[in-house]
Amino acid sequence: MSQASQAQLALPGVVPDSAAEWVWTEETGEEADVSDFAHATVMKSEVVAALAPAAGLYVDVTVGGGGHAEAILEAHPASRVIALDRDQTALEAARARLERFGDRVTLVKTPFGRVAEALDALGVESVQGLCADLGVSSPQLDDAARGMSFRREGPIDMRMDPSEGETALELIARLTDDDLANVIYDYGEERRSRRIARSVKRAFADNQLETTLDLRRAIVRAVGPVRVGGVDPATRTFQALRIAVNHELDELESLLAALPRVVAPGGVAAVISFHSLEDRLVKRAFQAKRTWQSLTKKPLVATDEEGAANPRSRSAKLRAARRLEEESP
Repeated sequence: MSQASQAQLALPGVVPDSAAEWVWTEETGEEADVSDFAHATVMKSEVVAALAPAAGLYVDVTVGGGGHAEAILEAHPASRVIALDRDQTALEAARARLERFGDRVTLVKTPFGRVAEALDALGVESVQGLCADLGVSSPQLDDAARGMSFRREGPIDMRMDPSEGETALELIARLTDDDLANVIYDYGEERRSRRIARSVKRAFADNQLETTLDLRRAIVRAVGPVRVGGVDPATRTFQALRIAVNHELDELESLLAALPRVVAPGGVAAVISFHSLEDRLVKRAFQAKRTWQSLTKKPLVATDEEGAANPRSRSAKLRAARRLEEESP
């Protein structure tokens, strides 16, 4: 890494343990070995408890490293899990972790918003339980080649599935200043979005936007290096670009729209969100009183012990709801 890159990493920019809630953050720590997709499963016992006593067929629409699926299979020995993920690396990690369960697991490469289509292709009409962990996994953040982190120098990519779709850099190149500002404001809730967008577009025009650290420099030039509420000045912009590149809110809306069809009457859906944009959508969906009985009046949060062991779990909010019986015509 160049001296300039090292200096950039040394700027105020690593979010401390007291990072503000509802903003995707990056924690201090050693460089992770991402070869085995090691990922701490968030609120594992809470998810299993929320899904109980459902038994039979489950779908984990964001299997990641396989932690939630594994916990479900262990808790319900007669159950089966259909596991979805758009990230092939994650699927391979889940395959290895869940291999001991044999044909009780079916793995499918697809975005979670296409869960209904995935189940249709398998000839599955509905499931008794569904779980979704909407967070970015540690291996995805820690892999410099993914370009999701301003703590590691890599390409400005940010795709969950590196095999398809436009990169964050291509998105920046395509959008006008105003459109980029709207993305940063809408998805990052960043009030300084116009200044940031102008600075980023200027850096691109001047051929000074090649790596994630270049992107952070452009943001810092616009707003300064001072953290707001303990959050690095680049945090919200990186979050916004990642959400836009992966169409995360569109995928979530598709998932929530499909839930009444996918989850059988009496079944349970459990969703972990990591920022307010996601949580608002989940909360609104579960407020449909004719369709759902909320099992979490307020969202559940990680325990203090889990937060200490896995700082990224501190922003997690779990909501669960039971699918009501079909109404008579």
